[in-house]
Amino acid sequence: MTSFLRFAPSPTGKLHLGNARVALVNWLFARKTGGKFLLRYDDTDKARSTQAFMDGIPIDLRWLGLDWDKEAKQSERSASYDAAAEVLRQKGFLYPCYETAEELDLNRKLARAAGRPPIYDRAAMKLSTDERKATEASGRKPHWRFRLPDETFAWTDMVHGTLQFTKGSASDPILVREDGTYPYMLPSVVDDAEFGITHIIRGDDHIANGAIQIAVMQALGATLPQFAHLPLLADAGGEKLSKRVGSLSLELLRAEGIEPLAIDILLSRLGTSRSPEGNVTLSDLKNEFDITAFGLSMPRLDDAQLRRLSAEIIHGLSYQEAKKRLSDLSFTEDFWLAVRSNLHTIEETRLWYKVCYEQIDAPNVGADIHPDFVKKAAELLPAEPWNNDTWKTWTGAVASATGAKGKALFRPLRLALTGHEHGPELATLLPLIGRERTLARLSNL
Repeated sequence: MTSFLRFAPSPTGKLHLGNARVALVNWLFARKTGGKFLLRYDDTDKARSTQAFMDGIPIDLRWLGLDWDKEAKQSERSASYDAAAEVLRQKGFLYPCYETAEELDLNRKLARAAGRPPIYDRAAMKLSTDERKATEASGRKPHWRFRLPDETFAWTDMVHGTLQFTKGSASDPILVREDGTYPYMLPSVVDDAEFGITHIIRGDDHIANGAIQIAVMQALGATLPQFAHLPLLADAGGEKLSKRVGSLSLELLRAEGIEPLAIDILLSRLGTSRSPEGNVTLSDLKNEFDITAFGLSMPRLDDAQLRRLSAEIIHGLSYQEAKKRLSDLSFTEDFWLAVRSNLHTIEETRLWYKVCYEQIDAPNVGADIHPDFVKKAAELLPAEPWNNDTWKTWTGAVASATGAKGKALFRPLRLALTGHEHGPELATLLPLIGRERTLARLSNL
């Protein structure tokens, strides 16, 4: 049987690292097993869904290197949900309820005060036909609850092993609202069944949903998928992931220059025995993928680790890859090899391109650098051609002539040539800058 997995985001916000992990793991499973991948927009929340959020989802996924075989929107599938709801009514699994939100909230508070779990007591099932008619005649419209099984049942999760639903552990879920619209549960179940989803992989905060979905699917006579619930992410300190890191949007990370492959590597290996390393490809991640490799402990997501990994990927980029990504710049392989190990993002290349090939602003070197030192350094500039030994030859001559050494020798020269206190080795930059630009920059000090 061909595997069929899905990623089902709600277009009510921007995709973040938590969403990306779910999408990536499902995609890796599908591609590793030669299966298919569905992008399904759970866009039934009309009040919060926006077209802007909808448009951003495929942009983010493609940035991560993900593709999909089919696309669907729940907002276009209401007929299927209506038909499924009618089947459940006819089979006696859906029953009408008339409590208002305020009444339900009061009942939950009373239950807690009495030391009972806040589980719906199925009071609506005790209403007679006449009582229901009278309630509806008064202007109340019913919402419809699904009657959960009255017995315990178990299923096997690919990460957690055997999981169990215990009778009375959850309220009968509302599948149809008073206005005839649908909360999350029924559309999700119907879509998974009708599209033939074979595996559902998501966070373990959905385990309770999994039990309900299994019950609804069984009531509809649908084939059950296999479930895998991954532990949620923790922050670097081991605490539940903070909103600052957990809600970090892919759009923001992209704007900051984070490499998408760094996100793929980190999120696919968190919770497994494999350490995140920057020398692998998305294809490597696909080939190594194993859903059983994920443990039950809460993996830690370190924002600093993500940025280090991103920089590591930049440092490993070949000249050909760099040229392709920076096609508007004309630079040599010597330039790329000189600067890449100092880059945090690919866009920082432009800074060092300017240093080597264009004019830079006069640096503020401070009053501690004597004009005579600068004058002597200019006088001792070797004739071209220059190579990687020129820097050592030149600074040796300047040191002998002025007595400067250490910071007093190298700081003013680095500032004059680059405008920055730190950066790539000047032995490799100096031949790229050239004698003419070097002399002009010394005169600006």
